[in-house]
Amino acid sequence: MELNEPLRVIVSGGGTGGHIFPAVSIANAIKKQHPEAEILFVGAIGRMEMQRVPAAGYKIEGLPVRGLIRPLWSPKNIGVMRDFFKSKSQVKQIIRDFKPHVAVGVGGYASAPTLNAAYSMGIPCLIQEQNSYAGVTNKSLAKKAKKVCVAYSGMERFFPADKIIMTGNPVRQNLLETTITKQEARKTFNLDPEKKTVLIIGGSLGAKTVNESVLSHLEEIRKSDVQFIWQTGKYYSQSIAEALSKVDAIENLKVMDFISSMDNAYAAADIVVSRAGASSISELCLLGKPCILVPSPNVAEDHQTKNAMALSTKDAAIFIADKDAKGELVTVALKTVADDVKLASLSKNVEKLAFRNSADVIAEEVYKLAVEYKNNKK
Repeated sequence: MELNEPLRVIVSGGGTGGHIFPAVSIANAIKKQHPEAEILFVGAIGRMEMQRVPAAGYKIEGLPVRGLIRPLWSPKNIGVMRDFFKSKSQVKQIIRDFKPHVAVGVGGYASAPTLNAAYSMGIPCLIQEQNSYAGVTNKSLAKKAKKVCVAYSGMERFFPADKIIMTGNPVRQNLLETTITKQEARKTFNLDPEKKTVLIIGGSLGAKTVNESVLSHLEEIRKSDVQFIWQTGKYYSQSIAEALSKVDAIENLKVMDFISSMDNAYAAADIVVSRAGASSISELCLLGKPCILVPSPNVAEDHQTKNAMALSTKDAAIFIADKDAKGELVTVALKTVADDVKLASLSKNVEKLAFRNSADVIAEEVYKLAVEYKNNKK
C-alpha cells in the first residue's frame, strides 16, 4: 500500500544523548526511505534536544514540560502539572497545524504530552524504548501506542506483547560507516599506532566515579605499556586539569574533555570503559568492542545496571559496580587489554547481541502506521 502524499511524522523526546541519537537516526532513516517526508521534532525547552536537533537539520518546537520533583507530594509539582497540561494544549495546536500521520516517542519529558495529545486526536503512536528496563514515560504511554520498538528481550513485563517489535536501538550512522584502521585512528590522537589502547568515556558531561578511578591510578597507568584515551567530560575538565598539573606528564594518557570524532576513538581502542546507557551499549555491540561497563547509579529505576547485566550474564561485557570502580577499574582494564584471548571472546559475544539496521526497521513500521491511518480516514 502507498500513502500517495508526503509522509508527515512528529518525533518527540530527548533530555539526553541517549534519547536524541536514536530520534535523529530514526528521522534520517525515514528521510532516506521517503525523501519527500516532512519531519517535525517536539522537545522540552532548555533541554539538549533544542540545540542538537536543529544541528542535525530538523525543525523543533519546544514545550515548557519538565520532570516531576521528588518527593512526589512536593507542592512544586502543582506547577509541573500545570506545565504538562499547557504543553499538551500546545501540542494539540502543533498537530492541528502540521497534520502528522504518525507520532514517534523516544522517551524523555516531551514524549508524554506529545503522545498523549496525538492519541487523543486519533494519531497512531509508536514508542521506541532504548533500555532493558522501561522508563516511566514509555510505560505510561504503552496502552496508547500501536507499536513498541525495543532492544531487549523480556519487555513483556512493561508492554503488551502483541505491540512489541524487537528492533534494537538506532545508533549514530557515522560510527558504522568509518573505514579507518586501528593504527590510523591511533595516529589521529597522536598515539603510538602499535600499542594496546584503552578508551575511557563517561558520557558528554563526564562520570565522577570513572574519573576518580583514573586519578587514583595515575602511577599504574604511567608504568604500563598501554595507552589511554580519557574523555573526562566538560563538567570535570577543569578540576582534572588542576590535578594533573601537580604530577609529572603522563605520555601514555591522552586527556580530552570531549571527543568529537567518536568513530576514530572507538576504532583506536582495544577495549572501552563506559557507562551503561542504552545508546552506548548498542554502539559497542554493533562495533563488536570489548567493554567494561560501570553503570551510573544515578538514573531512573537503576536501568543502567540492568542494561549492563544483560550483557555481562552472556559474557559479552565485564561489569564493575560504581562503588567498586575506584579500586578495581584501571587494574581490570590493564589486565584485560593484555589478554588477547579474553578480548576476542568479549568481542565475539558482544557482537552476537547487535541489531543491524534498527533505524530502517523502525522507519518501515512508521510508514506502515501512516498508510493504515490514511486508509482508515477514507
